[in-house]
Amino acid sequence: MEYGFWLPIFGGWLRNVEDEQMPATFDYAKQVAQTAEQIGFSTTLIAELNLNDIKGLEAPSLEAWTTAAAIAATTERLEIMTAVRPGFHNPATTAKMAANIDQLSNGRFTLNVVSAWWEEEARQYNGIFTAHDERYARTEEFVTIMKGLWADSSPYSFDGNYYTLEKTQLHPKPIQRPGIKLYAGGESEAGKQTIVNHCDAYVMHGGTVEEVSVKIEDMKARRQETGQSPLESFGLAAYIICRDTEEEAVQEWQRITDVKEDGAGYVGYDDFVSKSQLEQQVKRNDYSVSNRGLRPDLIGTPEQIAERILAFEQVGVSLLLLQFSPQLEEMERFARDVMPLVEEKRKVGQTK
Repeated sequence: MEYGFWLPIFGGWLRNVEDEQMPATFDYAKQVAQTAEQIGFSTTLIAELNLNDIKGLEAPSLEAWTTAAAIAATTERLEIMTAVRPGFHNPATTAKMAANIDQLSNGRFTLNVVSAWWEEEARQYNGIFTAHDERYARTEEFVTIMKGLWADSSPYSFDGNYYTLEKTQLHPKPIQRPGIKLYAGGESEAGKQTIVNHCDAYVMHGGTVEEVSVKIEDMKARRQETGQSPLESFGLAAYIICRDTEEEAVQEWQRITDVKEDGAGYVGYDDFVSKSQLEQQVKRNDYSVSNRGLRPDLIGTPEQIAERILAFEQVGVSLLLLQFSPQLEEMERFARDVMPLVEEKRKVGQTK
């Protein structure tokens, strides 16, 4: 199991808690990233939203790509997984930017391809918002172009329904060969097929061990049918509540899920559940923490959390993309109290 974390670019992850003591500033994000790579985290995921989906439309949030470049320049080991949404980008320019960040990070830049869901944000920022399956048709062309430009052969031309390129040159190429690693998530039929056809790894919103196991086996089978090599990894979003006692953990869970029906952070809720084709019903309680982070139930004592992490590992999860609040303090607690326990328990299991 590798441990990643969401970079705190929104001022927190809780829609019911106004001030989480984690400001949406680059100084704080840099401090978190630099600390994380020192205490054992491998990856940071930088979400791409021009509006703040957690704290409300008028709350500040950091822009993903400029933040990614700055984090790349101020860290040494972290994999920097940055979201990219085709409806807001030109694929050739995006391929160029990604190659450049991969160069300055010495091969540590990866992408999380997101086909978008928030209609209000697209309206405000002049993004392209289309019917569900059409998003994935656009994404397929977008990803094909990036891969073509990153490949060794140049120049590159493309003539599709959404994009046209003629004899495009891209230099320098990314350090990663044959190109930058692509993660993506999706629960619809169109989304899953796009991922197994074009991407390298699958990432999931939070779910139970049983829900995640079914998804992983399904994606493995779909990938095998394409004749390509297996997907490289399976990532899972999760929110951590680690306390000395189970009672303390439950108290914190109750505090952060005190759903405020008119909360500013729920402005994107209806868009999310109505514009996406989801496999599980999403309730407001699920949505009180970003990305269904409570569903994996990584809540309790270090011992309990370590046991559940190993259960996810056993069904194929290889990367946890974790959220904490407040970020620094809780990341340090997790690295100190939970990570070593997972290793100890794994060793004990292997010797039985």
